[in-house]
Amino acid sequence: MKYSKFVAMSIFSICSIFSFQSITHANNGVFSKFEDTQKQWVGKKAPDFSLQDQNGKLHSLAKYKGKWVVLYFYPKDNSPGCTQEANQFKRLYPDFVKNNAVVLGVSLDDVKSHQKFSEKLALPFPILADNNHVLADQLGIVRNLGVLKIAKRETFLIDPQGVIIYHYESVNTQTHATQVLADIQKNK
Repeated sequence: MKYSKFVAMSIFSICSIFSFQSITHANNGVFSKFEDTQKQWVGKKAPDFSLQDQNGKLHSLAKYKGKWVVLYFYPKDNSPGCTQEANQFKRLYPDFVKNNAVVLGVSLDDVKSHQKFSEKLALPFPILADNNHVLADQLGIVRNLGVLKIAKRETFLIDPQGVIIYHYESVNTQTHATQVLADIQKNK
């Protein structure tokens, strides 16, 4: 009896080890693919877009040729982190303008939601409605939460020639705007 328990436990342990190794290997493949997708944008032309802002006005990348473009994606209007991030960009907005930069917030919320959010915070810059998640899908930053889809909190800094020079995948809502402004200033 003890021998059969020992054999069963040994077989179970061996199977667990092999299962864990294959899961680890599969995850490494998934993470590597994810990292490659994220890195693919730096040094490449930014995809053009045509999206409405909180006032229904259309914005495209071509419209901002010759300017720095801060394309910051955020998950949801009126959420605490998104409010904090928007307020940081609002606080520094005059400095972005002085540095020939335009700030464009983007989420998957619709124009009506953006209008309320923008009015509530008195935002001086456009927030774009990518409610069909065309641009977010193209950039690979849509997160599926069951039936709900949101944009990941990521930012793309696009130079005046339309090339992505930074892709910020990890964003601290309290310091991100300052970091992006500093990156513009050091690359001018």
